[in-house]
Amino acid sequence: MDQTLLLADIGGTNARFTLLRGGATTPLVAMRLDDFTSIEAAIARYLGAQSLATPPDGALLAVAGPVQGNSVTLTNRGWRLGGAGITATLGIPRARVLNDFEALAWALPALAPADLVAIGPALPADPNAPLAVLGPGTGLGVGAFLPPNRVLPGEGGHASLAADDDQEAAVIALLRRRHGHVSAERILSGPGLVALHEALAELRGQPAPGLTAAEITAGAPATLALFCAMLGSFAGNVALTYGARGGVFLGGGILPRIPAALAASAFRARFEAKGRLSPYLAAIPTWLITRPDAALVGLANLAAQD
Repeated sequence: MDQTLLLADIGGTNARFTLLRGGATTPLVAMRLDDFTSIEAAIARYLGAQSLATPPDGALLAVAGPVQGNSVTLTNRGWRLGGAGITATLGIPRARVLNDFEALAWALPALAPADLVAIGPALPADPNAPLAVLGPGTGLGVGAFLPPNRVLPGEGGHASLAADDDQEAAVIALLRRRHGHVSAERILSGPGLVALHEALAELRGQPAPGLTAAEITAGAPATLALFCAMLGSFAGNVALTYGARGGVFLGGGILPRIPAALAASAFRARFEAKGRLSPYLAAIPTWLITRPDAALVGLANLAAQD
């Protein structure tokens, strides 16, 4: 008898759910978390609308945040989510919590050409080499898929950020005075985009603009260009760290909304600009993930491994 699994992609604002049975998924359902007091309440609402005779046999939940001990605190919401709590509250026999970029990494080998847009030249990938994924959203996620069927999660977004020129060094120095440690996520994220825009204004002796990340992506091309360039340098570092000759994939909540700006930016040039290792990077393809349910594809791929 086929098992029924709950798959969930849980962010700071929305959660998306589907059921996996016999290799097929049910239509995706999205819910605003502001309408609930806990993630368990949102799951209960979703399951109540599915007319199931019994709870699902298991659950895989991709969550934006560092997972420890099969539990995580949701970024920007403060809710604690754990597999044991899901089991106790909802009667689901087993529940596994993953970082959202761990789930994205599981999706990489299953993505089709229609799910991707090349950023830079269309290059062949080494099918036996690691594939890396990273992306800015509320934070900066990083992960890797290691053929044939292993994923390496991590918290690479919290690595220290390096500058490539005097302007970037000045921005980082300003933020270091304010925060101490300046991680890549401090700039390469939604809140980081705001911090970058305000830091550039301060360095020019201008008042803080007070714009949101969405307003900056729509109306501050110079800041967005610098953001993409710095992201390119970071992506190159990730590619070198993982040896990701199978390709580097870009996800997160920001980049799918700015594909033209990303493609026209210095992202790819900065990705390759690694001195003696530039030829190594020049041979690695970079793709933007455009499929909105990619994390759920990854969860389904993970489920198939069991």
